[in-house]
Amino acid sequence: MAETSGIDKEVVLFSKSEHVAVVTLNRPKAMNSLNGDLCVRFKEVIDELEQDNAIRSVIITGAGEKAFCAGIDLRERKGMSDDEINALRRLKIFPLFRRLEEMEKPLIGAINGLALGGGAELALICDIRIAAKNARFGQTEVKWGIIPAAGACQRLPVIVGIGIARELLLTGRIIDAEEGERIGLFNRVTSSQDLMRAAQEMGNMIGENGPIAVRQIKKAVNLGAHNALGLAFDREASEVCYHTQDRLEGVAAFNEKRKPRFTGR
Repeated sequence: MAETSGIDKEVVLFSKSEHVAVVTLNRPKAMNSLNGDLCVRFKEVIDELEQDNAIRSVIITGAGEKAFCAGIDLRERKGMSDDEINALRRLKIFPLFRRLEEMEKPLIGAINGLALGGGAELALICDIRIAAKNARFGQTEVKWGIIPAAGACQRLPVIVGIGIARELLLTGRIIDAEEGERIGLFNRVTSSQDLMRAAQEMGNMIGENGPIAVRQIKKAVNLGAHNALGLAFDREASEVCYHTQDRLEGVAAFNEKRKPRFTGR
């Protein structure tokens, strides 16, 4: 693994057991939200696991009992200039999501709580999602005057159907684990106590199969399901939102814990 100086290595933890690796986002006090250090470290870990021939699937989960990942860390951006935010997105956030998109080994999301915004997109990028009963999912970006920039507009319709996807994306509504299972977002719902055991069992089942065949199946499914042009446009479209007064109002409302007052400018 290439060393990256100056970042907190403990923001992402990982362990290996036979053919399965577990990657844990480790910022529980910040609801495991995605800051710059976490994105850089996460990508490092994924790079290593992709090169490890003993690992045949990767479980992604969050530390603590409240959140899988509550999205982008907006508190980190407080006081940042537009140039600094653009650099954060271009150099740290988007490279992480591109790396996850390119991952050849199956990703299993163990959704142990809130998955919102960028955290919901992280769940969507997983090939299989197993949720605890306390899981909550929401593409809430529209509530803050922005759009999902890491593929939700392309992936969510494929998973749950275009009608339900439009509803969730346009309203920013947060759904619970039961509804998530009913609409096909979650493959399975378990108790919080059984979540990691169920994810590990899924990883073990995958690990018993031919690793080349597993990787080729994932490639074949992705080829038919994912629109590369659409994924690229998501990021372009999000840039439009980032240069609006509404986006600034959304950030201010989030920091002030109030409802935003959008003007369409």
